[in-house]
Amino acid sequence: MPENPAMNPEPEDDEQGFLIDLDDADWDEDELEDDEDESGHEPGQADVERPVGEVELYPEASEKGTRLDKYVATHVASLSRSYIQDLIEQDRVLVDGQARKAKFKVTPGQVITIDVPERQSVPLLAEAIPLDIVFENEDVVVVNKPAGMVVHPAPGHEGGTLVNALLHHAPEIAVGGTNRPGIIHRLDRDTSGLMVVVKTDRARTSLVAQWQARSVDKGYIALAHGVLDVDEATIDAPIGRDPDNRKKMAAVRGGREAITHLRVEERLNGATLFDIDLETGRTHQIRVHLAFIGHPIVGDALYNKYGGPFGGHGESFAPRQFLHAARLAFKLPDGKGVEFTSPLPTDLEQALERARER
Repeated sequence: MPENPAMNPEPEDDEQGFLIDLDDADWDEDELEDDEDESGHEPGQADVERPVGEVELYPEASEKGTRLDKYVATHVASLSRSYIQDLIEQDRVLVDGQARKAKFKVTPGQVITIDVPERQSVPLLAEAIPLDIVFENEDVVVVNKPAGMVVHPAPGHEGGTLVNALLHHAPEIAVGGTNRPGIIHRLDRDTSGLMVVVKTDRARTSLVAQWQARSVDKGYIALAHGVLDVDEATIDAPIGRDPDNRKKMAAVRGGREAITHLRVEERLNGATLFDIDLETGRTHQIRVHLAFIGHPIVGDALYNKYGGPFGGHGESFAPRQFLHAARLAFKLPDGKGVEFTSPLPTDLEQALERARER
C-alpha cells in the first residue's frame, strides 16, 4: 500500500483497529476546495428554490479576502458550492464585469454578478420496469436496486431510472416535488443494493429526520485492492470535489465531514473483502475513502488507478465496481424498527469466487 501521511494513528485499546484521520495529514489549503454532494443538499433535503437570471452582490469590509466561490455560496444559499464552481468555470460569475477563478479574493467596492441559468426540465414518465421489491407498505417501499440503474432522471438519463419504474408501480409516490419524487438517498449507478423510497409526506418527514440524526444503519460489502493488515478501521476524512478533476470527489481539508467504518471480513491474495458502515453519506464516500487509504474498490474505473485483476481498468475479476448496499435499518413513521439485508448479486458473487481461486 502506498505511504499516506494520514495513516500513522495511535492503536486503540483492543489493538484490532485504528483511526485514519485527515487532520493528521499536511495539506495545501489553497489548492483544495470543499463541496456539496451532487444534489447540493443533505440526504433527504428537498430542493430549495433558487434564483434565475442575473444576481448582483456587493462585498462588505468584513468579507475582504474571501474566496469568490465561498462568498457566492454564503450569499446565495440555494446554490451548492459545486454548482457555483461550475458557473465560475463557465464565466457566469463576473467581478466588475470580468471573469475570475474560484480562488479569487473579493474586495469591498466590487460588484459580483452571477448569471444563473434556468433549470433543464426533465419529463417524469412512468415506465413498466421490473422492480425487486423487498418490502412495501402505505408509507415506504424498499427496493433492491440493480447495478447499472440510475436513481432519478437527469439530462442524459431521462428514462430507464428507478424513479420512472416507481412512478409506474406507485403513481402516488410523487412527494417532494422535482425530478426525485420519493427519493431521500441514492446509490451510484453501478452500485447495487438496498434503497428506501418514501410514498407519503409523513414518511419523508420521518426518514429525513432519521438521516439527519444519523440513526439509519447503512451497511455495505466491498472488495478492495490490496490487503489491510488490521481487522477494523475508521476513516474520518472530509470529502469535497477533486480540485484536479471536477468529475471526481476527493478527501480534502475543508470538505464536508465524512466518516466510514471498516471491518475486514476476508483477506484474499491481493484483495480484502470489507463489511462497511457509513456514519455519513457523501457522494462516492466509500469509493473515495478506500482510495484515500490506498485500497480502492476492485473494478472502480474512476478511483482505482491500479492495473491487473484487482484494478479499475482493463480485465478485472469484477465486471463493475465491487460495492453492494447489503444492510438497511430504520424506523417506520409509526416508530417500528425494521431491518433488511440483501445478499451479493450473482455478478459480484461470481467475481468473489474467482478472486478466492486466484
